[in-house]
Amino acid sequence: MKLFKKKNKDNSDRRKPLGWLSSVKLLNRLDRYLIAKFLGTYFFSIILIISIAIVFDYNENIDKFTTNNAPLKGIVFDYYLNFVPYFSNLFSPLFVFISVIFFTSKLAENSEIIAMMSTGMSFERLMRPYMISAAIIALLSFVLGSYVIPQGSEKRLNFENIYKKKQRANFAQNVQLQVDTGVIAFIEHFDGETKTGYRFSLDKFENKKLVSHLTASTIKYDTLADEQYHWKISNYTIREMKGMRERITSGSKLDSLIMMEPADFLETRNQQEILTNPELKVYIEKQKRRGLGNVKPFEVEYYKRYATPFASFILTTIGLSLSARKRKGGMGLYLGIGLALSASYILFQTISSTLAINADWPSALAVWLPNIIFTIIAFFLYKKAPR
Repeated sequence: MKLFKKKNKDNSDRRKPLGWLSSVKLLNRLDRYLIAKFLGTYFFSIILIISIAIVFDYNENIDKFTTNNAPLKGIVFDYYLNFVPYFSNLFSPLFVFISVIFFTSKLAENSEIIAMMSTGMSFERLMRPYMISAAIIALLSFVLGSYVIPQGSEKRLNFENIYKKKQRANFAQNVQLQVDTGVIAFIEHFDGETKTGYRFSLDKFENKKLVSHLTASTIKYDTLADEQYHWKISNYTIREMKGMRERITSGSKLDSLIMMEPADFLETRNQQEILTNPELKVYIEKQKRRGLGNVKPFEVEYYKRYATPFASFILTTIGLSLSARKRKGGMGLYLGIGLALSASYILFQTISSTLAINADWPSALAVWLPNIIFTIIAFFLYKKAPR
C-alpha cells in the first residue's frame, strides 16, 4: 500500500505543469500573468511600430528601388527581412518602456495594483515578474545583437550599396600600421578599385633602432597569388643599416609577403554592424596591435551590445515606478512621460557614441554613461514608488 500511494503522489506531481516551480514558489499565477502581459505588450508594440516604419521606409525608397531595378525577392528577403530584427533590437529600450507603462498604467487605473498591495504584497515583490521579463528581453536582445543580426546586416547593407546608391569606401589616406613585430608600413594613398598603394614605405626596427628602410613608388596587392598577403612592389629602394655601414639596393620589381591586406584599411560602411562579438573583439585587438586609429566605431559597437540589453532592467524599473501609482491623467500622461524618457535615452546614447568617435571620449564610458545616469533616475523613482 505504501508503494502504491507513493506512486500516485509521483504521478500527481508529474501531471502538474511546472510542478517543481510551484514547490519552491518561484512563480505564482499572478507572476505568470504579469510576465505574459509584459512580453505580449512588448512584442505587440514591436509589430505595430515596425510595421508603420516599413511602410514609411518603402514609400521613401520606392523610387530608388524602381530606378535601380531592385528585385522583389531582394527587397523582401535581403532588405526588409533583415530590416525588422535590426531596428527592433535598436529601439528595444523604447519598446520596453512603452510596454511597461502601457499595461502597468492600465492595472493602476483599474485599481489592480492597489488590490495586490492590500494583500500584503510589497513593491519589491511586485517587481519580480517585471525583472524576469526584463531578463528575458535582455538575453534575447544580447543574443540577437551579438550573433544573429550581424549576419543579416551584411545582406541588408550589400542590398543598400547596390540599390540605394551608398557605395563602400574605395580609398584610404595616410595608412600606417604595424604588420609584424618591429615592422611598420606606411601608404600615403591606397586605391581600392585597383588595389594599388602609392608612396609606400616599410621600416624595420631591432632594439628600437632602425635597421632597414624600404621606399617604393607603388605597391599592388596580388589577388591572383596562391598565398595570402602577396604584394608586388615597384620602383623601390632599400637602405639596410648595420652599425656604421649602410647598404643601398634599388630595383624596378619586387615580389614580397607583407602581413597586411586591403581589408585592413579599407572600411566598409558600417562594417562594425556585420561582425559578431567574437569577430569584433579580434578585429579591435588586431587593429590596435597594428597601430591603426580606426577602431573607435568598432569599440563603441562592441560595448553597446552589452550596455543596451542592460537598459531593459533600468527602463523597466523607471516605467514601473512611474505608472504603478493611480493619478489624474491616467495612461496618456504616463505614455507621454515614457516616450519622452525613452527617446531621451536613445538620443543620449547616440550623442555619447558620437562623442566617443569624434571627440575621443573613452568608448566604454561613453556607451555606459546613459545607463549610469538613467540608473540614478531609476533609483530616485524607485524610492518614490508606492509602498
